[in-house]
Amino acid sequence: MNVVVVESPAKAKTIEKYLGSGYKVVATYGHVCDLPSKDGSVRPDEGFAMDYVSDAKAEKNLKAIARALGDDDALLLATDPDREGEAISWHVLNYVNRRRRLDDSRVRRVVFHEITRDAVREAFAHPREIDMDLVNAQQARRALDYLVGFNLSPVLWRKLPGARSAGRVQSVALRLICAREQEIEAFVAREYWTVDADFATPAGGKLAARLTHLDGAKLSKFTLGDEAAAQAAVAAVTAHDYRVAKVARKQVRRNPAPPFITSTLQQEASRKLGMTAQRTMRVAQRLYEGVEIGGEMVGLITYMRTDSVTLSNEALAATRAVIRDAYGAAYLPDEPRRYRTKARNAQEAHEAIRPTDPGRRARDIAGQLEPDQLRLYELIWRRTIACQMASARLDQVAVDIAAPGDAVVLRATGSVVAFDGFMRVYREGRDDPAPGDDAEDSSDRRLPPVDEGQAMTRGPVRPEQHFTEPPPRYSEATLVRKMEELGIGRPSTYASIISVLQDRDYVRLEKKRFMPEGRGRLVTAFLESFFERYVRYDFTADLEDQLDRVSNGELDWKAVLDEFWSAFSMAVTEIGDVRVKEVLDRLNEVLGPHIFPDDGSGADARACPTCETGQVSLKVGRFGAFVGCSNYPECRYTRQIAAGADGNGQAAAEGSRSLGVDAGGNDVTVRKGPYGFYVQSGAGEDGAKPRRVSLPKDATPDAVTLETAVALLGLPRDVGAHPETGKTITAGIGRYGPYLKHDGRYKSLPDGDDVLAVGLNRAVSLLAEPSRGRGGAVPVRVLGAHPDDGADIGVYEGRYGPYIKHNGVIANIPKDTPPDQVTVEQAVPLLAEKAKKKKGAKRKPAAKAKARSKSTAKKAAKKTVGAKRKPATKADQPAEGV
Repeated sequence: MNVVVVESPAKAKTIEKYLGSGYKVVATYGHVCDLPSKDGSVRPDEGFAMDYVSDAKAEKNLKAIARALGDDDALLLATDPDREGEAISWHVLNYVNRRRRLDDSRVRRVVFHEITRDAVREAFAHPREIDMDLVNAQQARRALDYLVGFNLSPVLWRKLPGARSAGRVQSVALRLICAREQEIEAFVAREYWTVDADFATPAGGKLAARLTHLDGAKLSKFTLGDEAAAQAAVAAVTAHDYRVAKVARKQVRRNPAPPFITSTLQQEASRKLGMTAQRTMRVAQRLYEGVEIGGEMVGLITYMRTDSVTLSNEALAATRAVIRDAYGAAYLPDEPRRYRTKARNAQEAHEAIRPTDPGRRARDIAGQLEPDQLRLYELIWRRTIACQMASARLDQVAVDIAAPGDAVVLRATGSVVAFDGFMRVYREGRDDPAPGDDAEDSSDRRLPPVDEGQAMTRGPVRPEQHFTEPPPRYSEATLVRKMEELGIGRPSTYASIISVLQDRDYVRLEKKRFMPEGRGRLVTAFLESFFERYVRYDFTADLEDQLDRVSNGELDWKAVLDEFWSAFSMAVTEIGDVRVKEVLDRLNEVLGPHIFPDDGSGADARACPTCETGQVSLKVGRFGAFVGCSNYPECRYTRQIAAGADGNGQAAAEGSRSLGVDAGGNDVTVRKGPYGFYVQSGAGEDGAKPRRVSLPKDATPDAVTLETAVALLGLPRDVGAHPETGKTITAGIGRYGPYLKHDGRYKSLPDGDDVLAVGLNRAVSLLAEPSRGRGGAVPVRVLGAHPDDGADIGVYEGRYGPYIKHNGVIANIPKDTPPDQVTVEQAVPLLAEKAKKKKGAKRKPAAKAKARSKSTAKKAAKKTVGAKRKPATKADQPAEGV
């Protein structure tokens, strides 16, 4: 018997079918070992010795693997083809060897990049040994992240209360977001004008042209800097007759983009499908592991963590065959296109992300895929097919229309797609057509036929005002692209980096763009001031290169760790001698323009608005940083860290923003607290708390008006009388968000319903819907039948997150397991463990109650000794049936 180890149960089922009898495939359910979250797990003084531990779930899976091995069985380690997969195989082997030593001849490593019958069988026919260079590269990365996190984070907690954590790569990504925000705040818009004119040809054709030369001189972007200059240009344009001075025609070729790697897949999925990086990888994982098609589990795409753009010869041949059959020979280049990876050291996998079978179109398997799977597969299929198609050819035309003597020249440009080539299937950065449809180009502008020397009839002349715009904030797609350009992180880390920044409340995603929170800007300013080297882009990228060289066997992993640790530990020691006041003084200096923006009035931006004699500055307290007055305790003015203006000149939705005065004369403000944004009326008097109401999660703090705030502060409101009970239905905002209340029963308002506008009919309808809470919940997904009794196991959405339920037993889904990927095999042990705890919990109170009753009886006996006994009355008799 051969025991095969893979990560996921879905993958295990597929591979076991491919291999047939003689193979038993077991799953690790992901990582099996990790460094424990405590100081001393990595010990630099002992040659970077590392302590690995397994949690209870991983230990159980490891024991199952060890039990599956017979005395003569072979162990085939078939985990993912990257550094993490290599490390998982190494940890599994170490665990098995601790229980009983396996001969080296019985252990083999198997690697495949797609889960298809042929690929899996080919991989098992050519096993290899565990690659310790890959393992050591993973160990070095994990040790670096641990050493930075467990040494830098405590410094943050001591010097900057309220800060959550710092990480080797996440802090650099945060710096990118904060640096972009500083660019936006420092940006000064500049005015400029353009002048366009309409022209008609003698044959009736029409075109629009833009002014490019005035008084014989070429215009720059800012030549027409104000309205007066623009009107003078308009006068000059209208003063002449025009002819065609020059017609320039040329044909340009546009080549397709290379096939997907991890970063480009995340970017395009974000732009075209609206998927986050984490969601993209989750869906891609399921496409890789396989779905059931025709009664057989089939892996649909190759491994999705890769920075290589190469395609195998077999994939090239299959792709070219699809192009020839579906689009014709004109769309097929004479030779296959071969792409070279731009990354400095692409080694995570040997192929780009592609369909395992290019002939399998999304429309052919639409019935077997979930909506997100279908959309992502279609995206990958189109990109792969397009990358091997012929170049597109565009005819570009530029027409110069000039006044006599060329004193005034206007230019019209246009292009026509002469041959669409790859654009028939896919265009990077643009919306894709619906699955099964071909792309059409609608953005190209055709010009009417014109000849040099031909007279042109001028029509209206249009001056238009413009302003330069600040650089845009990062989206998920552009942040991943920037990190990739700088060499920060690797394919398997992008999604987790972005997730950590949001989980730590360092950034927030608003209108699909990242905005730094005050906490994030403080952390970045602190690191730039005291750990500048470790948030430098080139330093982080160089460290990634060193890890790549470790994986190639070019560097010793402990030498890399030693070089890093010797300098880093010294920097941590030095910051220990810096007082908190020095830290705050430095942050006040760095963040001054952000915290105390100049409003242009000439007034002192740091003057206390309450006492007017003190100076406000950055301070730290138990719950983090805030702005306070220097005259404390005489003056108790404080506020949250308020950002300056954003790129559009609007106050950022952070800190306190006054909306106006309500009918009672109280100042109404928008504020941000530890649990999110809220509106407040007044400041509270004589120790009383002011009236506060949380903003609904779909409300943008910048867009809140005084009218809206007053309405929110007036909640709860009466919606109307229920037609069946006659009792009033009310709407309000509580601890868990907007709700409806009727006859003592609460119902959460779903997303899209406005607590201020929901009407009676809608309220009655919502109250009639079944509860989504644990009491009478409706499953969002049925996993299947429980092997013990055949009853369904369901996945539910609860107030505190997703959970599974079977016959009244409820178990939470682990945080690292996406709810849409839970299987029956995972659910059964979770439910069994919960049922065991529940059974034990029922017994314990009974035992305690019995002990208490004995103790109480003894005390009562002592008190009643010698006491005169009262005659029993009817009230003393036990009720019937008790």
